[in-house]
Amino acid sequence: MKDGPDIARVAALIGDPARANMLAALMSGKALTASELAQEAGVQGATASAHLAKLEAGGLVSPRKSGRHKYFTLAGEEVAGVLEALMGLAAGKGHLRTRTGPKDQALRRARVCYNHLAGEMGVQMYRSLVANGVLVGPDLEVSGQGRAFLRELGLDLEDLPKSRAPLCKECLDWSARESHLAGRLGRGLLTHFTTTGWARRQEGSRVVQFNPEGLRQFERHFGRSDN
Repeated sequence: MKDGPDIARVAALIGDPARANMLAALMSGKALTASELAQEAGVQGATASAHLAKLEAGGLVSPRKSGRHKYFTLAGEEVAGVLEALMGLAAGKGHLRTRTGPKDQALRRARVCYNHLAGEMGVQMYRSLVANGVLVGPDLEVSGQGRAFLRELGLDLEDLPKSRAPLCKECLDWSARESHLAGRLGRGLLTHFTTTGWARRQEGSRVVQFNPEGLRQFERHFGRSDN
């Protein structure tokens, strides 16, 4: 075997239908139990545990214990980014598991991608941030005027949780096939939208619903750059 990253192993882990369903469920950013993931995958509990053990060994999911319960999350934004890109590739090649419908339209409009905003509104926000000079350069640094813009929005970069994750990072949107914003700022913006009451996450779904005031504020700050 040639030297280098073993992409075949990672692809095999993701490629199993049951494991793919589990990973897709974890794209909501929520920690789920093995029983909940078994339901998502349509398999028995023992089978789900075996799949989760493989995903954990492969570095794709992380376990977390809380009391007597054990929860699982994606191992990080890097895993979420790979999954989102694969979803885009599958959609682009016509490999869809369900027919389009109202839920599909809502997912395409605005949804959670692990911990940040995706869909048409996520792409619109990213375009606006770049077009208006909030994010600059190939590394997506926040400009001085960008910091002022974010403070006006009600978000201070100094208040964002510290972590090893980059402040700003592109993530390829599976439905729009364009970039949306990931990283600590992407997470902070989605959190800001929900804590201000502009938007809420739909129960049992990745859909993000903006209320009328939230839509008004979103358009005010991230109006379409191509208008």
